[in-house]
Amino acid sequence: MEPIRIVSYNVRYFGHVTRGLASTRAGKRSIARTLASLRPLPDVVCLQEVETSSIRSNIGRPRARQDETQLESFMGYLAQNFHEAGMEMPYDALYFRAHAYKLGEVSLYTTGLAILVNRFTLRIDEHNADQPYGITYYRVARWKDRKQSRICAHIKVRDLQGRGLHVFNTHLSLPTPFAREYWAIKDKMGWGFNQIQEARRLAAFIRDRAGDEPFVVCGDFNSQPASPVFQFLHRDMGLVAPQVEFGQVDLSRPRAFPTAGFLRLRMHLDHLFSNDKVRWTDLAGTVPYGADGPFDGLSDHVPLIGRFEIAAPRVYGIGFDGSRRAG
Repeated sequence: MEPIRIVSYNVRYFGHVTRGLASTRAGKRSIARTLASLRPLPDVVCLQEVETSSIRSNIGRPRARQDETQLESFMGYLAQNFHEAGMEMPYDALYFRAHAYKLGEVSLYTTGLAILVNRFTLRIDEHNADQPYGITYYRVARWKDRKQSRICAHIKVRDLQGRGLHVFNTHLSLPTPFAREYWAIKDKMGWGFNQIQEARRLAAFIRDRAGDEPFVVCGDFNSQPASPVFQFLHRDMGLVAPQVEFGQVDLSRPRAFPTAGFLRLRMHLDHLFSNDKVRWTDLAGTVPYGADGPFDGLSDHVPLIGRFEIAAPRVYGIGFDGSRRAG
């Protein structure tokens, strides 16, 4: 049984060449082509910063396709790449809406997450696309409608052997500058009080949905390694961090393996986590931001790519003394 391969990628609304101000067909085509070229093909692709349909996502789009969502457009380019390679399109996509900024009835821009599942290797059992779980921390209740909503997307899949796996995809807020502690510390990303509260809401949702079953968590956490958010998830919640296990993250040097960049600033903001029911085998294809690689220049983030196996359930037998013993 081949390991399950996952990709987590902040695609910046497929508009990196415009600094995220507008989605471009070139951006979608390039990311679709690069994802389709990965070998082995990913079984799960978790995307952050994906629009539905708005002024920003429709700029430069042909008028006949104005009602097409950004994810539908991207999936069209992805299918085209597989068709040209003589392959059947393997992916089904789910969109998880987070927020819409409107002027009257006109959407200026929207936010959301997406999860693509390879139907030839995994079967979707359940998902919360119709009602994603909100994790946003609102310091001031009357600003609730103005603040960008943050969510956690969840699916449960089964592999070809029938083993269940939960996948959680999320994107935490930036640290709020309206808290006094924001100005009292040098490091910001992952130290925000609002981010810690969102991490706690995320953890509660994971416990509620997955329980003791195997799960992976991925996304853009806007948090550096060794930050309170990272330490809460890794140390306090006890989640496995494969980038730590494979040496891509050195907690004493949190900027040593950046996953995102802004101008000359380099930061490690994206993470993979799991419980101990998952055994990570490699992170082949994951490279630091700014390094040569197939995804270089396509977004202000690089994808995290990893493979893992679902741990076989422990089999208990009865000992000669009548006690249960793990086999």
